[in-house]
Amino acid sequence: MMLPKLDTPTYELNLISTGKPVRYRPFLVKEQKLFLMSAETDDTKELITTVRNVLKNCLLDEIDVDSLPSFDLEYLFMNLRARSVEEIVNLKYKCNNNVKNEEGNDKKCGHVVEFDVNILDIQPTTHKEHTDKIQITEKVGVRMKYPTFEMFEKYDKLNQNEAMLKVLIDCIDYIYDDEQMYYSKDTPKKDIEEFIDSLQQKDLEKFKDFFNTMPEIKKDLEFKCPRCEHEETITVKGMQNFFV
Repeated sequence: MMLPKLDTPTYELNLISTGKPVRYRPFLVKEQKLFLMSAETDDTKELITTVRNVLKNCLLDEIDVDSLPSFDLEYLFMNLRARSVEEIVNLKYKCNNNVKNEEGNDKKCGHVVEFDVNILDIQPTTHKEHTDKIQITEKVGVRMKYPTFEMFEKYDKLNQNEAMLKVLIDCIDYIYDDEQMYYSKDTPKKDIEEFIDSLQQKDLEKFKDFFNTMPEIKKDLEFKCPRCEHEETITVKGMQNFFV
């Protein structure tokens, strides 16, 4: 006798980078097991790999998950998690406020506060001044594409400055002047590196602005410690906070 088959609901979400809708289904028990195994290892790289693999299973439209900007991947995962498990996540925060002990010395308060966050309330943070076109001179500019988690993984063994420079080069879509566009996919990487090396520091700052003003998936929470009454704003971001 055939067992009954369960209907799986379908949801839709607009990608941040393109604004285009994408359909997805909740992950199932077999996929949740993968998340639980990744959580036990406490390995960020394995966590990201698991997220990508599960998204490939759950997305109902043809999308290259590996080429998604990192913020699109985070946004998709958080909504997938909300629809698959539950919308509310219980988070814990340890108060880091300095207080005086009995001897009059400073010490950390250390009081742990629990609070609930509705994942579906977390919307992408965008910056009005953000642009993917960087004008170097009146005639020369660069069109950027957004970094993926794959790019960050590729250079995770380098120091931060070296890694960011590598990611910057990988994020160049094309360089243009008043005559034509020079696509990075058709240009030797050595030539792209030489172009970046020829920039002035003020030009490099424009690239930093591109990365610093990219869309983010985060939520600011007002925190007040019931023990020491310290108040501060906590920014919750990153997939690790919302893992299964």
